[in-house]
Amino acid sequence: MKTPINEFEAFFARAERFFRRVEALLPPLPPEVDWSAPAFRWRRVHGRGFLETVRHPHRIRLADLHGVEEQKRRLVQNTRQFVAGRSANNVLLTGARGTGKSSLVKAALHEFYGEGLRLVEVDKNELMDLPEIVDLVAGRPERFILFCDDLSFEATEAGYKALKSILDGSIAGTPENLLLYATSNRRHLMPEYMQENLETRHVGDEVHPGETTEEKVSLSERFGLWLSFYPFDQDHYLAICAHWLREFGVPENAIGRARPEALQWSLMRASRSGRVAWQFARDYAGRHATRRSRKPGPAA
Repeated sequence: MKTPINEFEAFFARAERFFRRVEALLPPLPPEVDWSAPAFRWRRVHGRGFLETVRHPHRIRLADLHGVEEQKRRLVQNTRQFVAGRSANNVLLTGARGTGKSSLVKAALHEFYGEGLRLVEVDKNELMDLPEIVDLVAGRPERFILFCDDLSFEATEAGYKALKSILDGSIAGTPENLLLYATSNRRHLMPEYMQENLETRHVGDEVHPGETTEEKVSLSERFGLWLSFYPFDQDHYLAICAHWLREFGVPENAIGRARPEALQWSLMRASRSGRVAWQFARDYAGRHATRRSRKPGPAA
């Protein structure tokens, strides 16, 4: 005859086996956030979002960025205000590809990490999770930049509404230890069509733009600081090539000889940009360099 004790032991054994099987079907718990890390990525696995630690982010120095001195000055000033606990603006960096937009944000992290700055990279497909991220970092002593690279939206995407709420428009205030830095090739972040100009109507001497255009412009207007990047001229491009050649260990007397190849490289790529200059220097140094470099990163 079974005793109550034996029945309880059998029940708990069955329950333990059951919960082990259920646990095997569940996604693992996200790791604890190590806030000492310099950077993070927001990830979503099995429907659960978490901050993934980036132990060794792409390191680039402010001194490595050439031809964008005014943009660099303004972003550094804004970031310095932010890490010092003073008021600062969300930043939208727009313009020509390969001119240093995302590299400038990464360089700001490298410059101010020691003062408590942290970077959280968020893909545009995860923008709906912004309220979760805000809740995670609110109240932390560190200063966080939410970084959205190559940001743009199509007319059918809804992520821009979450972004608008975080920037300016939600009933919940954004914590003072968080800013948003975004890069884009589009000034207004969404495509604009000729048809939208036809929505303009005239009442007397007054012009009323179509509401569709107003909706698109309103998103970029929520960024307090706009930084525009422009294609480099030939002199700027060659100066950047020379900088990266030095960083890759090419002797000074060989840099001048590389000029014709640098120009030919830009013609083949139909572009003169910091990224193209870095790619040329990397190729040239690989064929000619006599010592290892520090493996610098490209402008983007």
